[in-house]
Amino acid sequence: MSKPANTAARNTKVMNRFDLTSRLVAKLKNEEAVIGGIGNTNFDLWAAGQRPQNFYMLGSMGLAFPIALGVALAQPERRVFALEGDGSILMQMGCLSTIATLKPKNLTMIVMDNGIYQITGAQPTPAATVSDIVAIAIGCGLANSAWAADEEDFERLVDQSLSASGPTLIGVRIDDRPGTGATRRDPVQIRERFMLGLGVREAL
Repeated sequence: MSKPANTAARNTKVMNRFDLTSRLVAKLKNEEAVIGGIGNTNFDLWAAGQRPQNFYMLGSMGLAFPIALGVALAQPERRVFALEGDGSILMQMGCLSTIATLKPKNLTMIVMDNGIYQITGAQPTPAATVSDIVAIAIGCGLANSAWAADEEDFERLVDQSLSASGPTLIGVRIDDRPGTGATRRDPVQIRERFMLGLGVREAL
């Protein structure tokens, strides 16, 4: 019997999303932009430290990477991070090929993979059994893609991405603990604060 396609993911440590998000935020010293996908991904980003350069996606699955791509292309001197869940990236998989084609060197994508659609009832995603998101990313042309073996390896991969010559994708296996806190659901406020944080809008 053949092994599941995501064997590499299953060989990594199961970590915690809030802990990994906090480790990432602690490394941000140069007004890096961070785009959080819907649900628990941006709940943990909100709780890890609210920054004007954070954007919290509300209501639409799979848009964290496309939004981050736009920011990375518009501001090539700014490092951009995008946080997304496995269910969301599987819903918008075409963006991986687009990012591989455009090759923004300042973009780092982090996929938080717990194998479930956590917000809607913990239904299993294809990543739970047959789909290896890192292998998919490599197949789309994102050669600089890897699973983080543990927290120390995650931090190493983030550090490497800061000087990478092309886009980076980091896959992390996470537990099913709910997000910490909850994002304030005010789309206009989120947008305006983010635009101020990126220096494309002046404060009134």
